[in-house]
Amino acid sequence: MSRAGSSGLPGSARVVVIGGGVIGTSIAFHLAEAGVDGVLLLEQGSLAGGSTSKAAGGVRAQFSDPVNIALGLRSLRAFEDFDRRPGQQIDLHQPGYLFLLRTEDEVEAYQASIRLQNSMGVASRMLSAKQAAGLTPAIDPGSILAAAFHARDGYCSPESVTQGYASGARRHGATIRTGVTVTGIDTRGGEVTGVRTDDGLVRTGTVICAAGAWSMQVAQWAGVTLPVVPLRRQILISEPLPAALEKEFPARMPMTIDAGTTLYAHREGPGLLMGMSYAGEEPGFRWDYSDAWTDDLTDAMQRCLPALLDVGIAHRWVGMYEVTPDHNALIGESSTTSRFLYACGFSGHGFLQGPAIGEVIRDLFMHRTPDVDVSAFTGDRFAAGNRLMERNIV
Repeated sequence: MSRAGSSGLPGSARVVVIGGGVIGTSIAFHLAEAGVDGVLLLEQGSLAGGSTSKAAGGVRAQFSDPVNIALGLRSLRAFEDFDRRPGQQIDLHQPGYLFLLRTEDEVEAYQASIRLQNSMGVASRMLSAKQAAGLTPAIDPGSILAAAFHARDGYCSPESVTQGYASGARRHGATIRTGVTVTGIDTRGGEVTGVRTDDGLVRTGTVICAAGAWSMQVAQWAGVTLPVVPLRRQILISEPLPAALEKEFPARMPMTIDAGTTLYAHREGPGLLMGMSYAGEEPGFRWDYSDAWTDDLTDAMQRCLPALLDVGIAHRWVGMYEVTPDHNALIGESSTTSRFLYACGFSGHGFLQGPAIGEVIRDLFMHRTPDVDVSAFTGDRFAAGNRLMERNIV
């Protein structure tokens, strides 16, 4: 990497990572740790300031697709070891993930998922309605048929994970610049030659797009099509729970999710964090909070977790999902622009897969075969008429 000019931005880099969320910082860390020189990460705002800081923080291996299971399991192991490598406390809680199942079709689908998960080393299992209510007493057991549970799943701090990877990347020689807006990517003859920013030009032969909801624009600069659109998601934080509700929502309650409506809740300090998807949401960058989802939210609460209706709301925020047509990630290297790699479009599970994605992109950059085969997640799959099916996504 060349010496920084008057702007403070290096004039050249071996590889430029665009995006300073968990995916981008994980990639930068794994590249630098592997001895790759000249790693430069650019973030337009602050680290974790986009979608990562607005995430619910869930980490899990309960998926229905073998690639997502493998990525989730590898990442769980990394989160469990995070205080050693890269070296950061991330407030990891592992009370499990509990999916509430209210129809026979849901039960059959999750039974099939559990068989696959078990075959891959994930000790998930089916629970009866009574057993589920024993873990989260707020559940109305008469409203569900069964539940799926994995005790190692849980949640942690997205900001701490991102800062841990960033600090680790710097220790291994990577350069991280925040407050720098990328404005374009230069190519010549199907090859990347540079990245343009509001702080000057960086000459490079490799760009890695980890720009989340902004990835479509970044890819277009390089002549690459990545079908990623932003979709607003909203999260609520409750007031501290009164003593009576502490019994309904115990400190060790799992991340509890209604599979049908996607309503979820987990403990957050003295209160609860909760949210759900909203079918009426239209794609686009909308950062204002909206009450349009309120009727759907209260209906979902009434069905399975009626005690949530008695919880006061202290805080709320808006984040962005980065959504693809089949709600699965885009991971790989462009087939048209050499050395343009990408990891985006995670549709809600980018944070929990962040550690494994850093490993995968490191290996693809170094022309090594990743431990997890992500070839099915290429961005070219849609042009070929291929779509993936993942049932266990919220």
